[in-house]
Amino acid sequence: MTEFSGMSHANINDLTRIVIGCVMKVHQKLGPGLLESAYKECTAYELIKLGLCIRKEHPVPLIYEKIKLECGYRADLIVENRLLLELKCVDLITDIHRAQVLTYLKLTGLNLGLLINFNVLHLKEGIRRIILT
Repeated sequence: MTEFSGMSHANINDLTRIVIGCVMKVHQKLGPGLLESAYKECTAYELIKLGLCIRKEHPVPLIYEKIKLECGYRADLIVENRLLLELKCVDLITDIHRAQVLTYLKLTGLNLGLLINFNVLHLKEGIRRIILT
């Protein structure tokens, strides 16, 4: 057991802080310039080390009227069934990236996501907290 086991009962802000600490550790060790998949695997590893429940590449089905469409949408990481992580390695986070996270939040039933761009010198500048209201 790790000190973070049982996080499903913890405050969402505490969970968010722990997750941000993990992505900052990954960025500090790897730096910018790698593929998104490398950051995703390393972030997943760090979260699992802490005993957190994660889902990688979680399918996000699209429901249109009464039909469920499997369109190939996938959330990068879902942590403790409460926090969605969408990882990017882009020059600039745009409105379309934010819209993607909002859409994934709607489709998964979650209300908090982190949009994280690893392609920055200081990761603090690449983290966006997105809340579905």
